[in-house]
Amino acid sequence: MNSVGRFIALVLSVACLLYVGVCALVIFSQRSLIYFPQPRSNHDATVITLPTEAGPVLVSTFPATSHEAVIYFGGNAEDVSLDLPLFVQTFPNDAIYLLHYPGYGGSAGHPSEKSIMAAAFTLFDAVHAQHQNVIVIGRSLGSGVAVHLASERPVVRLVLVTPFDSLVDVAAAHYPFLPSRWLMLDKYDSWKYAPQVIAPTKIIVAGEDEVIPRTSTERLRTRFKEGLVSYVIVPGAGHNTISEDPQYLRLLSQRW
Repeated sequence: MNSVGRFIALVLSVACLLYVGVCALVIFSQRSLIYFPQPRSNHDATVITLPTEAGPVLVSTFPATSHEAVIYFGGNAEDVSLDLPLFVQTFPNDAIYLLHYPGYGGSAGHPSEKSIMAAAFTLFDAVHAQHQNVIVIGRSLGSGVAVHLASERPVVRLVLVTPFDSLVDVAAAHYPFLPSRWLMLDKYDSWKYAPQVIAPTKIIVAGEDEVIPRTSTERLRTRFKEGLVSYVIVPGAGHNTISEDPQYLRLLSQRW
């Protein structure tokens, strides 16, 4: 092999090693790229503690004796306690339950798909034991939690805000040079669970979503049983600003 060939082989070898190194780094650090735990800011809210496999988790709540309850699963960097006044305003007659994921808002443990799903199922079962009709709302990362839950529990209505077909889609959009499907530990494959959902479902889309690819949301829409989904686009709204749109709260509470 001449000197030019050796040089090219060396460059390719270094490039391969660097690529493998980047993939290894992603494998070991990916959860710090997915989850951004937030402290609980609304200390005036009533808080209950639930035992889970990951340890006790906290739930900001508005108690009510109604047959109706709302469970909310927030985004990956959301302090859900701040949403409580808006949910009380939107669902004034319902009990409200906002889950602080493991590692968030004073909840024990560390966030992962397994620990979050375990907490979500524990919360639903506790709420459903007291309230006959439970509405589940999931936003962004929480949409993956909500779809999985609704596929296995008797949810009366499902609302998904800026949802994805799989978190892999989001990773692929932001890191197209990585084999996301093979590297990701927490995939939140909503496409796998959506066909089993029987609750009427509303998908609320940010018209200018800069985080979730529209193609991913569109694919998710097709996964549900025919006639089950209503699909609403909020023009001009961004992924993190959709809740500031004047029609946002109305869309959450609308039956269809």
